[in-house]
Amino acid sequence: MKRATKSLLIAAAAAGALLTAGAASASLTVFQTYVGNYGLSTDGGGGFSDYNVTAFVPVGATVTAAYLYQANYSSTGSIQPVTLNGNALSFAGPFDQSPSCCGLNSARADVTSIVAPIVNGGPGGSYDFAVHEGNASITDGTGLVVVYQLASLSTSTVALLDGFSVSSGDTTAVSFGSPLHPGDPGFQADLRLGIGFSCCGQDSNVTVNGTLITEHAGNDDETGTDANGALITFGGSDDPFSPFLPTYAQDHERYDLTPYIADGSTLVRIDTQNPSGDDNIFFAGLVISGEGVVHTGDGGVPEPATWAMMIMGFFGMGSLLRRRPVANAA
Repeated sequence: MKRATKSLLIAAAAAGALLTAGAASASLTVFQTYVGNYGLSTDGGGGFSDYNVTAFVPVGATVTAAYLYQANYSSTGSIQPVTLNGNALSFAGPFDQSPSCCGLNSARADVTSIVAPIVNGGPGGSYDFAVHEGNASITDGTGLVVVYQLASLSTSTVALLDGFSVSSGDTTAVSFGSPLHPGDPGFQADLRLGIGFSCCGQDSNVTVNGTLITEHAGNDDETGTDANGALITFGGSDDPFSPFLPTYAQDHERYDLTPYIADGSTLVRIDTQNPSGDDNIFFAGLVISGEGVVHTGDGGVPEPATWAMMIMGFFGMGSLLRRRPVANAA
């Protein structure tokens, strides 16, 4: 890493730390961030019978981490039993939505030890894993998230965010030490959302760098069944990108953010909001080209111009400190 780039990233991290300390924490928060030649696979499923979720991993890639999420309703304070390929899982959580209309929550299990032996060294492509829900009438569905590494991939920032949505709005920002050039070949900025207890016109808004890109994130895309216990949508690697301002049916909870990133900018800001107050955005996955720093905060993230000034301010302070003479020891 070039020294100047590293200095800017350190400055960005410092600025992000100060902002996080000064603002209330968002409930959809950063769980893991990976920077390097990483890729992301996501897929969801649900319903009242057993089903498969799929990992999409290219040949030659190795699994860095894999997680299975469960999304529930009427489940405050409790985690539901779920198995993957017949293995009982231990879940972190529950992440209870508060306030919640319907006892909504989610939980996360580390399934790397189940997924990696099947994928690593495999032929590449799609790998199916069997899911069984112990309480199918309460668990709306699950989402499989796999982070993999492949030497031929360009450097990207992969971020996993989880918890629960604040209906009034959550904010995620990714800051970069080097300017972004969305017109470059191979540039990507890919957002996927996992949303529970959603159907029948209940939806959420997504805004990117000040542009509203959808008012219709939601629905029971993974099941097509308008019934409690089957209300889940999960933006998948095999889903097409949602068009700009899609209809409810056109929104696949996967979004190409490239058109909303100005050339030369150093910040990508994402705001999610659920005006109906009855859906739960429990997962967000991001893949953006470049080396970024990710943080969350409800309303505490500055606009891009302000952020850039803060980064330069920290960088300038660092330069002044380096030039300050050191006093002789007594």
